[in-house]
Amino acid sequence: MTNRRLGRGVAIVGAGMSKFGAFPDKATRDLFVEAFREMRQSVDKGFEPKDIEAIFIGNYSSDLFEGQGHTAPLMASWVGLTPRPTTRIEDACASSGVALRQGILAIASGLYDVVLVGGIEKMSSLPTERVTDALATAGDALYEIPAGFTFPGFYAAMATAYMHAYGATPEALMCVGIKNHENGALNDKAQLGQRIADIMAARQASAAKKGLPIPTWKDEMEFLRDDRANPMIAWPLRLFDCSPVSDGAAALLLVSEDIARSFSDNPLYIIGSGQASDDALHERSELTTIAAARLASRQAYEMAGVQPSDIKVAEVHDCFTIAEVIASEDLGFFAPGQGFRAAEQGLTTRAGPRPINTSGGLKAKGHPVGASGAAQVVEVWKQMRGAAGARQLPGDLNLGLTHNVGGTGQTCVVHIFERK
Repeated sequence: MTNRRLGRGVAIVGAGMSKFGAFPDKATRDLFVEAFREMRQSVDKGFEPKDIEAIFIGNYSSDLFEGQGHTAPLMASWVGLTPRPTTRIEDACASSGVALRQGILAIASGLYDVVLVGGIEKMSSLPTERVTDALATAGDALYEIPAGFTFPGFYAAMATAYMHAYGATPEALMCVGIKNHENGALNDKAQLGQRIADIMAARQASAAKKGLPIPTWKDEMEFLRDDRANPMIAWPLRLFDCSPVSDGAAALLLVSEDIARSFSDNPLYIIGSGQASDDALHERSELTTIAAARLASRQAYEMAGVQPSDIKVAEVHDCFTIAEVIASEDLGFFAPGQGFRAAEQGLTTRAGPRPINTSGGLKAKGHPVGASGAAQVVEVWKQMRGAAGARQLPGDLNLGLTHNVGGTGQTCVVHIFERK
């Protein structure tokens, strides 16, 4: 494939997000206003919202989750941006990652100079079984869903295939969950902002208060192996292997490279972008890798002129713990079959040589599906600008990456960012 280049450079000069969680008293538009306000405050030199020329909003299914279609113009209205052209992008859980790519292309084409990219989803208004049904529409409704598959089932199939191929154990996946909860505990926007050890202590305190026998787990692994504390969802995936049902929003301000310094002295430049698609899961010859992720990342690396080893911070799509392991291999950080060993050895922790999901990832930060891709960029923005607080990585974070997957990998979009 011919190496593609952007027609002109694109930079991010502002990024913000709402808190992720379950908010019965808030609508999607309220969450988007929160994200927009934080984004606006993050623009170092300030800007006038009226300068925004177009808006791209990632949203998976406000239709099913909220009974509200045509959401993009509503978001524009609530932040005072009508009559700008506003487009909703739907690519399942990759919706706002793809919205970012559309915003990049809109500026690179020369059509616009200043673009707002958003991601939104409110999932918690529905009971869990209806959330499961809504998410199932991202699978193949003709072949897969009638056979009884849900998304935990899809990723459980990938996990069992991976374990069979490489000898991984469920405990390797538990290492991912422990690590991401450690990171999420340092993120005030995270839905599950507790370490596994803190959750254990809370369960023990609750039992004592109720006069029940106090559990005596010796460590996090024993807690995570406990069927009562961490029930099986779809073997080998347990509750703490799964991202939660979430509400949330994120917002990014994109501008052409030539005007970026008028907004910020420290913009992030988008130097690589790749997107690819794949068949539904049941049609694939391999379940231990996502071909769309391999292809999208190769496109992004080639456009950026960098190698996987050059990336200093990465946010990857960990809707389930196995997804992070597979992503770490698809992105070239580790060889096939070595991602689980890297997780076991602590290589992907904040203190390790290949930090992944410093935000807590989808696992702990939360996964409002249409907002997740844009929220990944918010974390990379904060890390690369030295603004991530207690979870800030040390050193010169000059290159970052986001990896956003839709469905079981039918869509994948990868972006690479540089601080010059």
